[in-house]
Amino acid sequence: MEFGITLFPDVSPAEKSAADYFRESFAIVERAEQLGYTHARSIEHYFTPYGGNSPSSILMLTALASRTKTMKLITGAVIPAFNHPLKIAGELGMLDAISNGRLLVGFGRAFLPHEFRRFQVSRDESVARFREGIEQVDLLLRQENVTSHGRFHSFTDTTSMPRPTQQPRPQFMIAANTTAESYEYSGRNGYGMMAVPMAAERLRENLDIYHKAWREAGHPGRGKVFLAFHMFVDPDPARARRVAGAHVEAYFKSLMEATKDMGDQLSADYKGYEEHRKHMEGLNLDKLIASGAAWVGSPAEVREQIARYQHESGGIDFAALQVNFHTLPFDEAMRSIELFAREVMPHFVQAPALA
Repeated sequence: MEFGITLFPDVSPAEKSAADYFRESFAIVERAEQLGYTHARSIEHYFTPYGGNSPSSILMLTALASRTKTMKLITGAVIPAFNHPLKIAGELGMLDAISNGRLLVGFGRAFLPHEFRRFQVSRDESVARFREGIEQVDLLLRQENVTSHGRFHSFTDTTSMPRPTQQPRPQFMIAANTTAESYEYSGRNGYGMMAVPMAAERLRENLDIYHKAWREAGHPGRGKVFLAFHMFVDPDPARARRVAGAHVEAYFKSLMEATKDMGDQLSADYKGYEEHRKHMEGLNLDKLIASGAAWVGSPAEVREQIARYQHESGGIDFAALQVNFHTLPFDEAMRSIELFAREVMPHFVQAPALA
């Protein structure tokens, strides 16, 4: 199992400036690489405190490429619905070159109604735009002189530049929702799986679908499974909960605010999402720890939380840790990643597998 860092801002300008957020995030990632964390992941969201400080994962990771030497850099994720495939392919090729082949490409569908509304894209086209976009970016990275006539974008005799440093292209990963169809699609196409933490038993059911589709498609190995978790450790377990609690819960409050109109804008492409939102309304730190979505406590407690989740879920390959959530003080986040590296990581790490 490998551990990395997820950068997911959930602050308003009144709570922390963008300049401060980026400065602290870069320092955390630089220190994390020194401590043995193997990857850094950035997200793409817009317009609200829930992710709005990171409208481009590619731009964020390009900055990190100049500050790191060994870490894999993961888009978590690029959104085809809001970006032209020609632009995505060119920027991915550029980032792969700048990072000397350290890029992994995660794609996401997006799900926030306000983002679709502001980009004037229908949520009912989400799946179609997502899959067409991935297929076209794949063609552009793998081949030259590409012609593709899609429902949303078309191009003729086009060679994307820069060409990928990794051949035939960087590894693709899919940010999936909770539906079995997403897991089957990812496995069938040989993509890595970027899932959301959920009850371990439910995750295991979905991962069984993923691994089965992977095998039946004839892909070598068993695929890669990537999850992101909130993490905070402190020698004093009570203090860990006291310091992290309000900041972890603030992340979910920002998510609830960003999805407040979800029940008013139903879509067949997001069947059941409004029910998932209702489930999140009652979340607090204790429930998040119990479900495995947050790893918070003393090093011994967090080791037990990880081991239990690994056992009950059937095992994940990569955990990207959200460590500077909301307005958690910078020095607290730094102490936490250092303590985690000393007293938790050695119990789980294996030889790097993100090649």
